[in-house]
Amino acid sequence: MTVEHDSAGRVAAVVFDYGQVISEPPSAEARDRLERLGGVPAADFWSAYWAERPGYDAGGTASGYWQRVADRLGADWDPAHVQRLWAADVAAWLGICRDSAATLRRLATAGVRLALLSNAPHDLAGALRAAPVLEPFDRLFFSCELGICKPDPAVYRHVLADLGTPAEHTLFVDDREENVLAAKRLGIDAHHYAGARELDRFLAGRLGAF
Repeated sequence: MTVEHDSAGRVAAVVFDYGQVISEPPSAEARDRLERLGGVPAADFWSAYWAERPGYDAGGTASGYWQRVADRLGADWDPAHVQRLWAADVAAWLGICRDSAATLRRLATAGVRLALLSNAPHDLAGALRAAPVLEPFDRLFFSCELGICKPDPAVYRHVLADLGTPAEHTLFVDDREENVLAAKRLGIDAHHYAGARELDRFLAGRLGAF
């Protein structure tokens, strides 16, 4: 039975970020592969990679994203090389944290309503919509489909309206402090993710045993 809001103030839903909360950080091997494909010093590659990410996460195309990264780096990648970069990048974000997966399973078994709110491009969002670990989730919200990214307050307002849950009875878990602070400013009960143990303590404090 789904856990819903009631007059006693029970939790109406738990909204999770994906990257580095449910997912593992990209492995050393995945990072190395991307750096080798980039063909520039690692620091330069990651600087360009992250600088251009907001537009990609907000709905930009993969080809456009990698062209902008190339422009920053002064690189000239042919379409086959861009395809390899794209494939390596998507794959780098598909590894799942076993502890987080176990927590999600316990929450789902207890009937807790789950939702996802992730800054992610269309390429990754498409893969995640078929991901087994996310099957128990009631709703999946991706920045690429909304056209805006966390920590824009409009993202959180959209999620709350879609779920139909009061902010104060909606839990939110994210690994980025700016996203957590933005949620808290709207009255959402937000947790800055720093590991599975702290997450379980946070959830137990709101949900009791699960």
